[in-house]
Amino acid sequence: MKFGIDRLLADPALRKPLEGKRVALVAHPASVTEDLFHSLDALIAAGVNVTSAFGPQHGLKGDKQDNMVETADERDATYGIPVFSLYGQVRRPTEDMMATANVFLFDLQDLGCRIYTFVTTLLYLLEAAAGQGKSVWVLDRPNPAGRPVEGTTLLPGQESFVGAGPMPMRHGLTLGEMGHWFVRHFDLDVDYQVIAMEGWQPDSAPGFGWPASRIWINPSPNAANLNMARAYAGTVMLEGTTLSEGRGTTRPLEVLFGAPDVDAKAVLAEMERLAPEWLGGAALRECWFEPTFHKHAGMLCNALMIHAEGPFYAHQAFRPWRLQALAFKAIRNLCPDYPLWRDFAYEYEFDRLAIDVINGGPALREWVDDAAAHPGDLDAIATRDEAAWRASIEDLLIYKG
Repeated sequence: MKFGIDRLLADPALRKPLEGKRVALVAHPASVTEDLFHSLDALIAAGVNVTSAFGPQHGLKGDKQDNMVETADERDATYGIPVFSLYGQVRRPTEDMMATANVFLFDLQDLGCRIYTFVTTLLYLLEAAAGQGKSVWVLDRPNPAGRPVEGTTLLPGQESFVGAGPMPMRHGLTLGEMGHWFVRHFDLDVDYQVIAMEGWQPDSAPGFGWPASRIWINPSPNAANLNMARAYAGTVMLEGTTLSEGRGTTRPLEVLFGAPDVDAKAVLAEMERLAPEWLGGAALRECWFEPTFHKHAGMLCNALMIHAEGPFYAHQAFRPWRLQALAFKAIRNLCPDYPLWRDFAYEYEFDRLAIDVINGGPALREWVDDAAAHPGDLDAIATRDEAAWRASIEDLLIYKG
């Protein structure tokens, strides 16, 4: 099984169009070859004329911990090339940045979730390339969450850096496939191509998207393992709440919630009463943690840990977006006045609640807060949107097995 970067390096015919071109690389710490060489080093060693590099959110080095923690531009100490930040003073590449190369190689490991900002960074790069006659190549990597689609569609007018377009939370595409969707949906006149993977089987055990032959490297500081990648399309919603997502612990974004004033056992019982079918595909375990930083730092939190892994994981049954929504609903039922929604600036959006920015609209929050709303009400909206998305992307799927 080979990722896009490995195929490009192994096949001189694939690299031939890069001869005589100035090449830029968009990368982060997980941008490595099968032998664990960083793509920047491997491309330069292969004779590719890399003239600049770009880092997304969290930086090329992956050293920035939280949202809205920006990275500055710098110069690479080894190669002397400029390293531009796409999560600093700008999030869209500028004309001066784009002028440093003819071909832009995009080699980011994604999590298969709309809110993971590498998706939006790809769109912004494609739009900039279309405006300046540049080429974009995605060196494709697996979607570790696999093909399942889940969540409501982002509504018109709700676009943001965590909402590039009208897609559900869990989109089921690789970034190479997503690029094709962007080109078509936004009618972009851009030279775009995908260096596809070889042998990726998104529906096959044991990885169901992540090949057993490849080790996991954090694409961002809190994406520590495959369990997190599977749960993220649900647990990321905790960022819009006062509940801890586990930042400041060793297992961030692998819990349904953590708080010093919430009874985890009672919440789980209420979830099982409301919609037991939404709890399938993973095990939930009561646990305790004390964050060293971030929400509830230094306080003992009661929590529910998600185990979408090992013998507890059922790929088609696990629906993290619904699972997380159900946890919110259970907390609201048990504690009607709980200050659930966190009101703060989220990913440069200052006029909307973070939970609405994350979900691309208010539907989930309104469902949680409506005492008369039932699981079937939210499920009806999401099921409709998921079916429409699957139909719309069917012809763009590169990997069928």
